[in-house]
Amino acid sequence: MRTIGLIGGMSFESSAVYYRLINEMVRDRLGGFASAELLMHSVNFEEIVAMQKAGDWDAAGKRLGDVASRLQSAGADCVLICTNTMHLVAGPVADRITIPLIHIIDETAAALKAAGCRRPLLLATRYTMEHGFYTDRVKSLGLDIMVPDQDDRTTVHDIIFNELCAGQILDSSREKLFEIIERERAKGADSIILGCTEICLILDPDNLPLPGFDTTKIHANAAVDFALGDQATRKSVA
Repeated sequence: MRTIGLIGGMSFESSAVYYRLINEMVRDRLGGFASAELLMHSVNFEEIVAMQKAGDWDAAGKRLGDVASRLQSAGADCVLICTNTMHLVAGPVADRITIPLIHIIDETAAALKAAGCRRPLLLATRYTMEHGFYTDRVKSLGLDIMVPDQDDRTTVHDIIFNELCAGQILDSSREKLFEIIERERAKGADSIILGCTEICLILDPDNLPLPGFDTTKIHANAAVDFALGDQATRKSVA
């Protein structure tokens, strides 16, 4: 089994989901008491948020690149950045390592294309929805991404940072997200990207008006695929 390296803490709420999902997937595939070989470096999210607000993406890239390098030195065979937003600096992070960086956008795009979806609605932080790195990369992979209007982007961003990252799950906020989805469905959205690794805490991708794609689960599954390789079809007899 290859060792998975996780850059976590952004926020720790979703990093905990990664840890659980990866281990559950390994157990489901191999049986018995199987669990993942993994390393996690959890950063202080307060420092990362300050860099985001200041627009200091160079510093953020260097910080996460340092973490990726440490994970490789510690024995990781791949690296995952456990957040969509910080894939804005995926390039500089990948440049610091010689092992694969499993890219959350590429894996999500592959899942959408396999399902026959072409016009997904992206629900994410303001940085992810507005900076272009996500929409441009998805477009280059053959998808026409949609984002909510400005007021709705603010609503989604505030729910993520003010509530979900603080472990607060509010029914009233879930209702707001459903209203946004309905507005965008009327404009032609054919699917929904849960494009923040915390959104799975409040929205169930299997209980939405349109097909939902949970980027956290997709990313975790890709890591397990990489880690298990040809072991994935073998069951433990324990």
